[in-house]
Amino acid sequence: MALVEQLNRDMKQAMKNKEKDRLAVIRMVKASMQNESIKLGNKNLSEDEELTVLSKELKQRKDSLQEFKEAGRDDLVDKLETEIDIIESYMPRQLTDEELEQVVKATIREVNASSKQDMGKVMSTIMPKVKGKADGARINKLVQKHLS
Repeated sequence: MALVEQLNRDMKQAMKNKEKDRLAVIRMVKASMQNESIKLGNKNLSEDEELTVLSKELKQRKDSLQEFKEAGRDDLVDKLETEIDIIESYMPRQLTDEELEQVVKATIREVNASSKQDMGKVMSTIMPKVKGKADGARINKLVQKHLS
């Protein structure tokens, strides 16, 4: 519930400061959270569910950013980069490469993985541990590197 309260405070502050971009992003995130809440049928999202919504919003924008860069749409690239920065400010601190590598190695040992066939087992065990703290693609590359 703390994230929703923070979003509400930041939304009011953005209105006072006339920060249109920030206000629009906060409203989109709040709407996504409200939609998720309705979909799940409960009034308050857990911290984990809030993080899932934020991660989904961030991933959508990063995917769009790549497409806009390839299409040469610099106007939209700038707008999306601003939105990504705003959403990232609500995400937990991201793990460094060294920290992530340690988690990957520990998880591989934990599930006794030895080959690429164990990839699914490793990924399903590691993802809840690092939810919101690392990008799935980064994790996937590291797991593949250590299982090869």
